[in-house]
Amino acid sequence: MITGVGVVAPSGIGADAHWKCVLAGQNRIGRITLFDPDRYPSRLAGEVADFDALHYTESRQLVQTDRWTHLGFAAARLALADAGLPELAADPYEYGVTLASSSGGNLFGQRELQRLWRGPARTVGAYQSIAWFYAASVGQLSIRHQFKGPCGVLAAESAGGLDSLAHAVRMIRRGTPVVLAGGTECPLSPYALTCQMRGGLLSTCPEPALAYRPFDVAASGYVPGEGGAVFVVEDLAHARARGVRGYAEVAGWGASHDARHTDRLTSGDPVQYARAMRLALDRAGVAPAEVDVVFPDALGVLRYDRAEAEALRGVFGVRPPPVTTQKPLVGRAHQGGSALDVATALLAIRHGVLPPTAGVDRPAPGCELDFVWESGPRRVDVALVGARGFDGFNSAVVVRRGPA
Repeated sequence: MITGVGVVAPSGIGADAHWKCVLAGQNRIGRITLFDPDRYPSRLAGEVADFDALHYTESRQLVQTDRWTHLGFAAARLALADAGLPELAADPYEYGVTLASSSGGNLFGQRELQRLWRGPARTVGAYQSIAWFYAASVGQLSIRHQFKGPCGVLAAESAGGLDSLAHAVRMIRRGTPVVLAGGTECPLSPYALTCQMRGGLLSTCPEPALAYRPFDVAASGYVPGEGGAVFVVEDLAHARARGVRGYAEVAGWGASHDARHTDRLTSGDPVQYARAMRLALDRAGVAPAEVDVVFPDALGVLRYDRAEAEALRGVFGVRPPPVTTQKPLVGRAHQGGSALDVATALLAIRHGVLPPTAGVDRPAPGCELDFVWESGPRRVDVALVGARGFDGFNSAVVVRRGPA
């Protein structure tokens, strides 16, 4: 069961703030402020506004870590509080951490490398070797909370945010009753932006409301974003013993791979993506007709969006269930974005409301899906979240309303 949700995203800090933002369809994309983007063709991003890391951890930990890890500190504390669990466990070996990662601590790394090449000392700080490392957040969170159970990191770009939940379930089945899962991201430094530009998938539209348009005739690429979500995944018996009901059950998961690199010509393999979704449904014991809503990857590049629509039709037939995405409001935060989609799905199950689709005005040919145009009350028992990672990763997770 997922018993705690911690959201730190452009949509807000905390699950309630995020939920209000997506229900209202408030666009939180704006000009990049973490550095001067004037020299770059892509100047927009989804940033976490008014984030003060000192509210969530100590200053000595902040100087050792990157903003990506700071966001993780905050999301983990929020998730533990939401689950009603202490920040320091009575038995630390009952707690594990498995998060996803993509670009690592690139803001920290860029600062140190610039100091190396520009400064007279020609040195980097002592924490460079651990702050940029893709497993830094997992290590720092386990140290911060003294969680001494199994720990791991998943590196599959956006798909990793879902893979971490599958890995958390495996850890629980092997005897660790509580696991932190999900992920945060901050791909917003000059170096990180340049890497994303090289892929040819970034939007260069200067208008925040028009820059990220998945499945739409005006789609021009994605807008980067930061933040994400961390979850407390807990053994059902452990949760019941504490008198906690939780949000939903991690009912099924599936993963596949295209066996092909992402480039300016590829569009993703809809057959392999559909295979990941079918695996998730089969493991959950859920028929396609029982799915109440789908949260797609929604890259915002038409050839990828058409391939995703084809994959959905391959799984659900010509009439897929309602489809909704909120990435155009906050940007694509890689593994943090797919984790944020899971948070939105959990809140839809809890509140019985489907949030409206953002960024889609006129579906492009081949992208005609049953989009949620307006939010409204609806019982949601089963949600499927899909994600594709650059260089061929595909993942899907089914979350289902848990037992009373």
